[in-house]
Amino acid sequence: MFPFTYTRPTSTPAALAAGASGGRYIAGGTTLVDLMRETVERPDSVVDIAGLPLGGVTATRGGGLRIGALVSMTDAARHRLVRTAYPVISQALELSASPQLRNMASIGGNILQRTRCTYFRDISAACNKREPGSGCAAREGWNRTHAILGTSQACVATHPSDLAVALTALDATVHLIGSAGTRQVAFGDFLLQPGATPHRENALRPGELITAVEIPAHPRPLSSGYLKVRDRQSYEFALTSAAVALHIDGGVIRTAKVAAGGVGTVPWRLRAVERQLVGRRPTPQLWARAAGHAADGARPLAHNRFKLGLLERTVERQLRVVGGTR
Repeated sequence: MFPFTYTRPTSTPAALAAGASGGRYIAGGTTLVDLMRETVERPDSVVDIAGLPLGGVTATRGGGLRIGALVSMTDAARHRLVRTAYPVISQALELSASPQLRNMASIGGNILQRTRCTYFRDISAACNKREPGSGCAAREGWNRTHAILGTSQACVATHPSDLAVALTALDATVHLIGSAGTRQVAFGDFLLQPGATPHRENALRPGELITAVEIPAHPRPLSSGYLKVRDRQSYEFALTSAAVALHIDGGVIRTAKVAAGGVGTVPWRLRAVERQLVGRRPTPQLWARAAGHAADGARPLAHNRFKLGLLERTVERQLRVVGGTR
């Protein structure tokens, strides 16, 4: 680990001032500290924001939900409002990491965590995300766990957050604050596909902070859930995952929200699947037909072609569970 200065501001304006000067924000530290220890990240200044007033889970008008950026993963998953209104969020959080890490990690930090690509974390390997222009070792290397959707010649790394998949499906909004004031960004626009600039991972401006994520009100009743498929039962990242939310009224699917994880360079919204569902009656045949579109547009690599079928089966299973016709 390289030397750095450490500050712990007691107010949001003080934190923004420190961030504007080039400081890296840290809360739970479950991602940044690891990367600093591995010398993947070498910030000159670390700004501890854990004491800022950016917590709390509150209901918004019409049945939405606002979760503060510094709420821990554990507290968010356990919160009555979250568990009752949006179980897909609770399930995504509880299927993440270990209990000890969930106790430490914040909602904002979870969204901003960086890829678990082994080449990104190996400073001897070529990685455009870590060192722009150096190449992508994963494309010709061992790429079993890498992305099949949203990839580019520059990067094929997956985004690791389970929570982000649920927030993508639910059309969440990210609330930000910076030197120019506050703003909001749709979650689907917040995490960036790599394209030719994989080192630009999100829409944050220099010095900006996430203050909260907000889930808008959805039609009721709303059934939702999260399914994660991985190599072992716990403490493992997804090979594929599916976040599903369905509003079924009068025996007809009125609204369908479906997103996938473990397969995209960002959490991947499955619009083609959604289009197959809306306006139709739930049946096992419908789930299978809709899930057949889950991998539309995929570009598998040498070792991850199995994700094509695995993604379709994961989505079909979760549609059956959430839709209630197994």
